[in-house]
Amino acid sequence: MDGPYGLDGAVAVVTGAGAGLGRAEALGLAAAGARLVLNDLPGRCGTDAVEAVAAEIAAAGGEAVLCPGDIGEWTTAQALLAAALDAYGRLDVVVNNAGVLRDRMVFSLSEEDWDLVLRVHLRGHFVTTRIATAYWRERSKITGAPVHGRIVNTSSEAFLLAPPGQANYAAAKAGIVALTASTARACGRYGVRANAICPRARTAMTAGLMGPAPDGADPFAPEHVAPLVTYLAGPAARRINGEVFVVHGGLVALMAPPTVRASFRTDDGASWTPAGLDGAFDKLFPRSDAGAEPPVGFVCEETLPLAGDA
Repeated sequence: MDGPYGLDGAVAVVTGAGAGLGRAEALGLAAAGARLVLNDLPGRCGTDAVEAVAAEIAAAGGEAVLCPGDIGEWTTAQALLAAALDAYGRLDVVVNNAGVLRDRMVFSLSEEDWDLVLRVHLRGHFVTTRIATAYWRERSKITGAPVHGRIVNTSSEAFLLAPPGQANYAAAKAGIVALTASTARACGRYGVRANAICPRARTAMTAGLMGPAPDGADPFAPEHVAPLVTYLAGPAARRINGEVFVVHGGLVALMAPPTVRASFRTDDGASWTPAGLDGAFDKLFPRSDAGAEPPVGFVCEETLPLAGDA
């Protein structure tokens, strides 16, 4: 690899690479010298979308091969590793980006829409992580040294904000953060680094939420996300593991892990009673008029003002 920020000789898999964030990330990795394996669901962005990204990379002097398929399938993850090994003889980076939305209020959410979103996002992240980490662990055992293994997962601020119409999406993105942290702890000894990003990007998937792009520079253009992904894929990111970043425009924000808001103990160490808990909780949850709706507590709206920094 060419210096701490280059990726010359590295091999990277990018899922959802046919458009939006995946396309921008693939182009960014290729510009840094990585050789690409591009995945998307056939027909998702038009039949020639991934082929067009590969052609764009080749026109700029890079290398890319295609491995289309349903990222929720175990066999697709196996095929991605096989494609990397067949084409380039190695795998160094996995960028999990593929996603889908099926927004509904929880009381209207169908079983099928729940399963689809969890399958594409959370299972899709798992199967590539499982196949890649097993490969890297084996390589580390064979060589007796840490590998250069990088996973960049795509979560969302939805897991922090819990939008009322995105129970399936928020749950999947929360699961991706937990998967990332667990992977980081399990595989760090082998040289693997796993981190997650929460990008704000104007793509086909978010067009209905974010609206049309403004005239001139767009702070939510997917291209703003690619440099962080490229950095996390490179040698300099060896010191970063199990972290979660919010990224858009010229902003990168590092999220803190959850903290304990308050704790309650009985005076004598005995079990709490419902009446005792009711009184103890007065410190945090003031009593209101009958029928008043309490605020929802376990959300993190502190990230919302970051949009103003773009």
